[in-house]
Amino acid sequence: MKHVHSWSEKHDLTIRLRKIKGQVEAIERMVEADANCEDILFHVIVARGTLKSVTEKVLNSHIHLCLEDAASHSNCHNSLRLLANALKRYVS
Repeated sequence: MKHVHSWSEKHDLTIRLRKIKGQVEAIERMVEADANCEDILFHVIVARGTLKSVTEKVLNSHIHLCLEDAASHSNCHNSLRLLANALKRYVS
């Protein structure tokens, strides 16, 4: 099922993804410079938190799309199965 994100949703996700990219690049530079492990771990945890926020935003959008699709179509079982699969991957 294809989901078309609104302009504001795309903009927000793009900003968050660019932030993650910058965080990962900074972590890479820290590793190359033999930075303190505690500092590297701190930045990894921050980047992971930012990635988690992107995941939650996309998952929330997906949930609403699946539920709307399930409510408006006779193929309710398939929509809910797709939603369950997405949730299963997220919590794994």
